[in-house]
Amino acid sequence: MSGPDVGAGRPAGDPIGGELVVVKLGGTTIAGQEHVIDQVAEVARTRPVVVVHGGGARVTGWLDRLGVATRFEDGLRVTDEPALEVTAAVLRGAANVELVAALRARGCDAVGVSGVDGGLLSGRRVHGKGLVATIAGVRPAFARTLIDAGHVPVVAPLALDEDGTVCNVNADDVAAGLAHGLAARALVLLTDVDGVRGIDGARIPWMSPDEADALIASGVIAGGMIPKVRAAVRGLASVPGAQAVIADGSQPGVLRRVLDGAEAGTRIAPAPAARREGAA
Repeated sequence: MSGPDVGAGRPAGDPIGGELVVVKLGGTTIAGQEHVIDQVAEVARTRPVVVVHGGGARVTGWLDRLGVATRFEDGLRVTDEPALEVTAAVLRGAANVELVAALRARGCDAVGVSGVDGGLLSGRRVHGKGLVATIAGVRPAFARTLIDAGHVPVVAPLALDEDGTVCNVNADDVAAGLAHGLAARALVLLTDVDGVRGIDGARIPWMSPDEADALIASGVIAGGMIPKVRAAVRGLASVPGAQAVIADGSQPGVLRRVLDGAEAGTRIAPAPAARREGAA
């Protein structure tokens, strides 16, 4: 399946209305992403927003300083107890607090939480990865209480597993779980690349979940883009017009452009009826 064939003939996208949007931020420090924080604060003035952040590079830096070994398998950090202690301190501590402070400085009523707080996220342990989990469930009532009160939850990617143990979770997985569990209209995964590339190297502007699966199976989507695309597909809620977008967070105004339906990054959404029926 070649890049130009995927999404051929589709419009850039429909504007995504005033319903909930989940935004996953890349990067681990405020420096270098001030413009993204500006955009989040602006969007939060007109619609409910949930923010999820990572912090992998910052966690690795602290582990190196403390002499704790770092090892990755299948794109996931193998996390033992010493590594989890550092991970929780960085994600729920420094990274989360700095992001909340930056949003509040822009008039956004941000509230920092992790997936552990209020039982927001429940996880399922990933075999062979130590204290690492995938998202198995979301407690929407807790998140909705914050959202309905006008707050913007800023979520650090930690969750409790089946035994009530704190675990590290991939931030894209957290964003996808929240988007699906809260029936969000949009999931926006901001990263350092401008969407998904086809076999010819061209950006794919739009694909359906089935097309995404086929591109992964064929090897066109590979490496670190696989978990992002899979998260985008999982994050699609069963609400009319739900979309997931993978876009370059360094592009000026990218979040507003995505929500306005402009062409940016790669959109993942069910194929329009005309396309499913084979219309041109």
